[in-house]
Amino acid sequence: MIEVRPCASAKEQRDALSPIWHYFGRAAPRDDQVESLTRLMPAARMLGAWDDGTVVGGAGAFSFQLTVPGGRVRAAGVSVVGVQPTHRRRGVLSAMMRAQLDACRAQGESIAYLWASEDRIYGRYGYGLASLAGEIDVAREHAAFMAPAEAFGTRRLVSLPEAEPLVAPIWERVATVTPGMFDRTTAWWQTRALVDPDWRRAGGGELRCVVLEADGGPVAYALYRVNAAWERGISTGAVSVVEALGDSPRATRAIWRYLLDVDLVARVRAGLLPTDHPLFLLTAEPRHLRFALRDGLWVRLVDVGAALAARTYVQAGRVVVDVADAFCPWNAGRWCIGDRVERTTADADLRCDVTALGSVYLGGFSWAQLAAALRVEEVRPGAVARADALFHTARAPWCPEIF
Repeated sequence: MIEVRPCASAKEQRDALSPIWHYFGRAAPRDDQVESLTRLMPAARMLGAWDDGTVVGGAGAFSFQLTVPGGRVRAAGVSVVGVQPTHRRRGVLSAMMRAQLDACRAQGESIAYLWASEDRIYGRYGYGLASLAGEIDVAREHAAFMAPAEAFGTRRLVSLPEAEPLVAPIWERVATVTPGMFDRTTAWWQTRALVDPDWRRAGGGELRCVVLEADGGPVAYALYRVNAAWERGISTGAVSVVEALGDSPRATRAIWRYLLDVDLVARVRAGLLPTDHPLFLLTAEPRHLRFALRDGLWVRLVDVGAALAARTYVQAGRVVVDVADAFCPWNAGRWCIGDRVERTTADADLRCDVTALGSVYLGGFSWAQLAAALRVEEVRPGAVARADALFHTARAPWCPEIF
């Protein structure tokens, strides 16, 4: 009999982390990894699955304020989910997902979202693909901009210990207007974003921080590594961009010009970029960015009513959506969405599974795209277009960090 419950101690939390670390090639996390995680995720937010006193699965969640179109909402950032290979296909993951979503609902988190290690897993539990993430790998000789970039601001390298007061306000200014991003606490900056243990480098260079200052203060920053490599005296190394943010178009352009101009490297690489990143239109040879896509965030509406009410809608009007939700049946039924969100007995305009709501919620996909993929049924003609007018967002969802 498998027992799933929250961890009651630091030791239980460490044990519950072991299943996912098995897939990282280790029997258990290192002490520094446990210490880093537990500063951000209390033991009670880590579920363990026990079989006769032995931990065989674990699933954790961070507590976030997630940016959604028009505001922020309490959300669970699901992470470190794993089941020991000895117990696969025995319902352990389903039991943990059941307990986790019930806990999210009980504590008022209307959204759960995650980065999926395997993209076929989480649709079973009501998560919908909510964004795409891109990566670039550009040779420096093909990194010129379409138009010369005028000088803007001053750049300076800062040490990681002194970086937080300079970079955190920039993150916050960008995060508050970008669906998919979350608030970073001081604990997050000091244990995740601005630390550089050897195991994170994966054989690469040290984490560096550059800050762009203009108009009296910091306006952009980048965290990156210089991964040096040489072949017969010629550099084959690369700048690996961890994250780069600017709080205005000029600041964003300037910080990327800095990254693309670092000497003694052959390439610049970056991942987890939004699909509407300005580099497409900034660069003179966008084909040479070698932009490649992957799935990004997956979103689960834990409380459909509360989640839909937490975001804003662009145009006046209403649409009635008949939602199916087998895993969280409290969400099932018809919802009227518009100037207010409420249950209704009115006839449906659209029918869909809750996974489809997760896909459109942040604005990463449209109702029309869902309809083309046969993921939504248009009951009343014109309803897809009306729903897209309501749900339209100006920015693509983006989260620069896998949590």
